[in-house]
Amino acid sequence: MSQLLNYKVEGEGHTIILIHGLFGNLDNLGLLARDLRTDHQVLSVDLRNHGQSFQSDEHNYALMAQDVFHLIQSLDLKKYTVIGHSMGGKVAMKLAELAQDQMTQLVVLDMAPVEYTQSRHDNVFSGLKTVLAQKPTSRKQALDILSQHIELEGVRQFLGKSLYNSGDHLEWRFNVESLWNNYWEILGWAPIERISTPTLFIKGGDSDYLTNDHQPDVQKQFSAAKAHVIANTGHWLHAEKPAEVLRAIRKFIA
Repeated sequence: MSQLLNYKVEGEGHTIILIHGLFGNLDNLGLLARDLRTDHQVLSVDLRNHGQSFQSDEHNYALMAQDVFHLIQSLDLKKYTVIGHSMGGKVAMKLAELAQDQMTQLVVLDMAPVEYTQSRHDNVFSGLKTVLAQKPTSRKQALDILSQHIELEGVRQFLGKSLYNSGDHLEWRFNVESLWNNYWEILGWAPIERISTPTLFIKGGDSDYLTNDHQPDVQKQFSAAKAHVIANTGHWLHAEKPAEVLRAIRKFIA
């Protein structure tokens, strides 16, 4: 039997499952969780090769969706809403194919059901690998190393949340080697059978992860899809404009 993902459950009521993106962990959608747990049961997960979940040489959407489905079955959840950001949005879409009878609604944050062909994380990977090679002993040291590769402080701070002390130096909680080796799997996508689960795609107005060009792919795979744009925000829309994102989510799931 496959290993269980690390997870956290908060609140009571209809279950909402939150799935983070690449280099993240189960606290990434914490701003959403804090609001939603007031009237729902919120299940936050660490995907494989992330957070405190198991590490594996294999990292693709079929397996990641299976991991989440296995956890759902072990917790005996019958009906649930799923919200995923970025890579987690693709995991959520793949999960919808496995669990359409149980998934009442799906919310995808700034991700399209398509294969992306352009590498977007070369600088991030070079920063992560340099940290591994130089074995910093303090968080400040690690962030200084990252700053030589990654311009945006917000990105460095986000990555810094996955640093931990392994004894004599800092390491990453996510599995850099596996994510690097499987990067084209992460960018990739095998289209799913068309599903009728009500689905909301929330796009960051300034982001190019989800564009009008993706509309035919969305409609081919989701027969009940709606879109909502959050203006003046990028790919990290839930961190930049949590109130607007929550309003859109709550209106959709009400």
